[in-house]
Amino acid sequence: MTDQEYRWLLPSAMADPDLPGDRGGGRRRRTARDWIVDIAAFLFAAGIGLLAADTTGSVGNPDVVVFLDQLAGAAACCALWVRRRWPVGLAVVLVVVSTVAPVAGGAMIVALFSLTVHRPFKTVAVVASASLAGALVQAVLRPDPTVSFRASAVASLVIVLLVVGWGMFVRSRRQLVVSLRERARRAETEADLRAEQAQRLAREAIAREMHDVLAHRLTLLSVHAGALEFRPDAPPAEVARAAGVIRDSAHEALQDLRDVIGVLRAPAPVDGSGDDNRPQPTLATLDALVAESREAGMKVTLDHRIDRPADVPAATGRNAYRIAQEGLTNARKHAPGAEVTVTVTGAPGDGLTIEVRNPAPGREVPAVPGSGQGLIGLTERATLAGGRFEHGFTPGGGFRVSAWLPWAP
Repeated sequence: MTDQEYRWLLPSAMADPDLPGDRGGGRRRRTARDWIVDIAAFLFAAGIGLLAADTTGSVGNPDVVVFLDQLAGAAACCALWVRRRWPVGLAVVLVVVSTVAPVAGGAMIVALFSLTVHRPFKTVAVVASASLAGALVQAVLRPDPTVSFRASAVASLVIVLLVVGWGMFVRSRRQLVVSLRERARRAETEADLRAEQAQRLAREAIAREMHDVLAHRLTLLSVHAGALEFRPDAPPAEVARAAGVIRDSAHEALQDLRDVIGVLRAPAPVDGSGDDNRPQPTLATLDALVAESREAGMKVTLDHRIDRPADVPAATGRNAYRIAQEGLTNARKHAPGAEVTVTVTGAPGDGLTIEVRNPAPGREVPAVPGSGQGLIGLTERATLAGGRFEHGFTPGGGFRVSAWLPWAP
């Protein structure tokens, strides 16, 4: 991990505000926490330096050496205020200074700790090895008469290991916090995506319902209104029957539209399965659909081979009903007067098959506007239910829609 990558990963309160490349406009102002940490580090380094200065003064070193040691220690402690900007360079300089000036040892420890927290282990290992070597050189150049060389070497090794180990622990903890925050952010993003997908599925389900429900009613209205337009000389009985169908279809379409709007306003969202608060059609209500089409003037033959329609699962029956409804609607629009055959077969375990077939119209049919969304919606409905949907022209010029839906045993 590079310095810039780690700078990006660290939380703002933990990040190094003055890493290379972040100078100028990218520099973060010191927070109250930064001041507390920097003051504590300065006081710790100064305390260690005072203890080392007392030791060097008590072993008979010349006054000028003691003064230079104290001066170097004070400069090293003050230099800690820039450790956030140049952590590697400062640590290297303090390792060299502490080799000849023991008073700078406290500042070197703080710089090594800061380097371990903010830099990769490879850099830390090099500087830590250099600090250990510097401690051994210091034990030779500036020996303490009260401590043996072996004891001094062991103490230096223990201090370096403790500082590096503590720094690595802090670094790992910060990385863990960053990882948890990133995981939480990712989980929140995924939750938003799931919610958006659920809303999209709900909108698609509502769109299918609105098309399936309203298209049937409005097609009845359009066909009979067109008949009145093209046959103004029709017998009064036929005109009255067509007007009655138009009135009933408009009323039913308005009621269906109110039902759909009621679903949209309901507090419980639609889950995409079509299970809302209003009564839903099933396979048992297919006879009523066929009877309604016959009353509207269609010639419909129903071949219902399911002995107990009530045994068909509600979702499967509802999908079969919608497929038959759309097939009758298309036949009414594009093949008026043709006899339509609706066939329903199937058994538990084998699935449910529903087919709507009509021959070619016996006369020229005026062009009826259509977008094909109904067939697209039926394809989506059958696919979501785990089935399949087929449609197309028959050899004689007719049209056929067929769907297979799973029916669990």
